[in-house]
Amino acid sequence: MTEKQTYLIEGMDCADCVLTIERGVRKLEGVQSVEVNLVTSRMVVEGQVAPETVHQRVSALGYGLKDPEPLPKTEQRAKFLPGFIQYLLGSRETRFALVGGGLILLGFFLRQSGVPEGWSNGLQIIALALAGFPIARSAVNNLIINRGFSINFLMTAAAIGAVIIGEIPEAASLIFLFVIAEALEGYTAERARGSLRDLGALAPARALLITVNGGETTIPVDQLQIGDRILVKPGERIPMDGTILSGTSGINQAPITGESLPVEKTTSDEVFAGTVNGSGALEIKVTRLVQDNTLARIIQLVEQAQSVRAPAQRFIDKFAQVYTPAMMALAVLVAVVPPLLLGGPFLNQADGTYGWLYRGLALLVIGCPCALVISTPVTIVSAITAAARRGVLIKGGVHLEALQRIKVVAFDKTGTLTRGQPVVSAARTLECICEDSCEACDDLLALAASIERRSNHPLAQAVVTAAEQRGLAERYPPAESVVTLAGRGLQGKVNGRLATIGNHHLFDEQHPHADRLCDWVESAEELGQTTMLVCDGDQVRGYLAVADQLRPESREVVAELKALGKEVAMLTGDNPRAAQAVSQALSVDRVEAGLLPSGKVDAVQALRSQVGEVVMVGDGINDAPALATATVGIAMGGASSAQAMETADVVLMGDDLRQLPYAFRLAGFTQRVMVQNIVLSLATKLIFIVLALSGAATLWMAVLADMGVSLLVTFNGMRPLAFERNS
Repeated sequence: MTEKQTYLIEGMDCADCVLTIERGVRKLEGVQSVEVNLVTSRMVVEGQVAPETVHQRVSALGYGLKDPEPLPKTEQRAKFLPGFIQYLLGSRETRFALVGGGLILLGFFLRQSGVPEGWSNGLQIIALALAGFPIARSAVNNLIINRGFSINFLMTAAAIGAVIIGEIPEAASLIFLFVIAEALEGYTAERARGSLRDLGALAPARALLITVNGGETTIPVDQLQIGDRILVKPGERIPMDGTILSGTSGINQAPITGESLPVEKTTSDEVFAGTVNGSGALEIKVTRLVQDNTLARIIQLVEQAQSVRAPAQRFIDKFAQVYTPAMMALAVLVAVVPPLLLGGPFLNQADGTYGWLYRGLALLVIGCPCALVISTPVTIVSAITAAARRGVLIKGGVHLEALQRIKVVAFDKTGTLTRGQPVVSAARTLECICEDSCEACDDLLALAASIERRSNHPLAQAVVTAAEQRGLAERYPPAESVVTLAGRGLQGKVNGRLATIGNHHLFDEQHPHADRLCDWVESAEELGQTTMLVCDGDQVRGYLAVADQLRPESREVVAELKALGKEVAMLTGDNPRAAQAVSQALSVDRVEAGLLPSGKVDAVQALRSQVGEVVMVGDGINDAPALATATVGIAMGGASSAQAMETADVVLMGDDLRQLPYAFRLAGFTQRVMVQNIVLSLATKLIFIVLALSGAATLWMAVLADMGVSLLVTFNGMRPLAFERNS
């Protein structure tokens, strides 16, 4: 039976490390698959292999291994320099390197003091051994196990070559600087990973449990069970997903849904772990275990998203696999060809001119691809984490990169551009001479509500709700002997009189009415509203109009998308009149109405062939086929729908479209940052290749340049974390 083992890797700082570990562990007997995630530092191994064997293999390759924590944790983050010093002291290899650095400085001072060169060279050799042994061991083991050249091999070869030609101080300095550079890259990558772990700190680790006898006790959240009651005091973070049993309060849901304003919640409403309680105390019934709550699912999906690599990232990883051995071959050619064919000096000259062997060694150092391969994953994880903080869950770099190529944004109408809950937009009697509500119109609504109270239809519920909001719900008793009229309406007795509510077609057949009423009904239906006529005995009283209201943010969102250069389409199963009314109100570019789910799939395919890449925005349930067909499927309301979180490529956790333009802007910004990092990495390599070939670059200069560029692309790649943070 196949087993799955999960570990945390220590010491990784770039994609070369990932390839080294994956290849090495994959060669173990019994391993069926292995996947290493650079951003989360997690390794998942499937197969029949002992954990001790995995530990030994990873250790032989020069990395650490430990069991993962059940959920990401976070600590108070130290400032950069103190944190880096602590990071250096936390590893045996870097502690040895620091001792070696001290010996290098001591040797330098001894040489300047006139002490015989042998003493200073001896100290440099000891420093080289202390700092370089772990690197050389990892390089040799990787060569034996994976039959490949790693970054450590390049540095080891360069150091040995420098010793051979008598550049002992430079060899020791090279390895020392390389170890510090790798540690610095690892530390900055760890800080980038910390931004993801910060999500896990949103929910408290402990909760106030209400016991069976009514007492209160504080326990760890992982001990809570479904059905337990917890108390959340004003100002505290809610520790678990649940429903409110008692209390009313404004909940700040920004950590989960990105909503900027608190949401008022009361009895029976759902609340999420990690959100902040307002001014009221809440008693909450736990509905999900800690590992299954909304926050945990977000963290899990964000972690999984790192393994869905963007095309640019996959290209860079493949390029790096070719680039490293190519630089190795180029270094050998540079060291050998000019002396053999052109008569150039092989070794360094007395006048200070660098020989071609030294230039080849400098190329080995320049060949380190760290800056290049770290340029994209850090940027992508920063963007995905920043989006998650805003309530936008992007399930991988491939979807993030696809967003900036989108030409058309297609929306479902009901529940997406509109609220999806019909409301009474008009109640008018034939006696009414004004546009606004009057006593006769209120009486019409009250009569209709008495009949509709016996129905569960959404339109009936809209009528009842409107009557309740106007204080008319008790004017008439609930209708008796209510019957359904074949999908055309309802009929029942109110205070002993027969009353009917139904569509225009029913009344044309059975209840003659004034032409003026027909005109009103037709005008309302042209605006996409659903109409119902009301008859009290033999008297036709008037009509009601029910409409699905636009979301208040829909106009703003459509306008922003157009400003970003996106074409906006609407694909709906509603009738053409209703679709056209919404389209005109929002200035939508394209409309297709009366579509079944399969028709929406066909419409999305047609848009992709005619215009280009398409985003489909829907509720993630009824629109699932169209979401899957689009280039990127975006679902709304993921915090309240586990299915929405699973079906779409991008999930808007809140029931709010305003985060959609942000997702497109973030995607464009992320793409620009990735291009900047790639250009900076390649340009630096090219410049130092030219300097090395001309004899102007030293080994330590090459290491410092590589370290500097790696830091630059890492810090630049973390800029998406602050993108529109305060907007």
